[in-house]
Amino acid sequence: MNDLPARRHYSPAEANAALATLRPLLERLQEARDQLTDEEAHEALSDASGGNGGGEHGVQVGEAFLEVRRILTALQEAGIVLRDIDRGLVDFPSTRDGREVYLCWELGEDEVAWWHDPDAGFGGREPLD
Repeated sequence: MNDLPARRHYSPAEANAALATLRPLLERLQEARDQLTDEEAHEALSDASGGNGGGEHGVQVGEAFLEVRRILTALQEAGIVLRDIDRGLVDFPSTRDGREVYLCWELGEDEVAWWHDPDAGFGGREPLD
């Protein structure tokens, strides 16, 4: 685990405010990831590897890769830690009682309402209130 302090710390209010942007980003990330793992597209690419790179399927995979990379970069630049693409699980670096912790949220939850110590992970989540 990275022992360096985070560049940015989120308050619960800031993390909750970020959800309006974060939700659609995570949904697009999941969609793009699904296009990268689409067996039909990969099969078509493999069959066409000696030709032009797969045409439509090559474009699909290429665009999906660029979208995944763009979203991961945006999350990193915002200081948000992606933990699990499938679940849409993220951590927001924060401070609590003078120490660094993570505010924990996953796609489908209404708000950021949990936190955990850096070493505890999802299983160590505790309610904010």
